[in-house]
Amino acid sequence: MDTEVIENTQQHRFELPIADELFAAAYYRIESGKIVLIHTEVPSEFSGQGIATRLAQGTFELLRKTGRKAILKCPFMSRFFAKQPEYVDVVDG
Repeated sequence: MDTEVIENTQQHRFELPIADELFAAAYYRIESGKIVLIHTEVPSEFSGQGIATRLAQGTFELLRKTGRKAILKCPFMSRFFAKQPEYVDVVDG
C-alpha cells in the first residue's frame, strides 16, 4: 500500500487506494475558492491501521503542492492538524 493520495474532482474527494477497489476518502466542498474538508472515511475493515493519517498527510501535501488552502470542518482533519502544526500554511481558519 505505497500509493499516493489523488484528487477525484468529479466526486469532490481526495482518495487513498487501499486494496482492489477499496479506498479511503476525504470529502470536500469548495467555498470562496477554498477546499472545505467535511468528512473522512476509511473502510471499517482497515480501521486502526493509520490509513486516515496517511490520507490526511497526503491531502495536506497535495493542497500545499497546488497552492490551495483548506478549511477544516471534518473532526478527524481538525485533530490531525492539531498534532501536525507544520501544515499551518495549508489551513485557513
